[in-house]
Amino acid sequence: VQLQASGGGLVQAGGSLRLSCAASGRTFSAYSMGWFRQAPGKDLEFVAVINQSGCTTYYADSVKGRFTISRDNAKNTVYLQMNNLKPEDTAVYSCAANFASVSRLSHAYEYWGQGTLVTVSS
Repeated sequence: VQLQASGGGLVQAGGSLRLSCAASGRTFSAYSMGWFRQAPGKDLEFVAVINQSGCTTYYADSVKGRFTISRDNAKNTVYLQMNNLKPEDTAVYSCAANFASVSRLSHAYEYWGQGTLVTVSS
């Protein structure tokens, strides 16, 4: 699976962005999809995950209620809608694919896309 993330940018605190991750190469619907982020000088952090059908989602506590993960299997794309952004959300956001069940653990994911930078100004 090849993954291509997009949609990052500069936004003011309180604003919104929608990230997209387009997949190609294998059956997209066979993979659960996760979003992770890495802020400067910090470790990789789980953000959200969605299962193959889109019926099950999990979020990090830090983004729960502000971020929404969704997927469109017909378009081979997973999305991360980010609302009420905060400066601490500033990070490089990466999407990843996992053939097994949903996981918050980065080492469970077989495929990774390049990151897209989100910068939230105060």
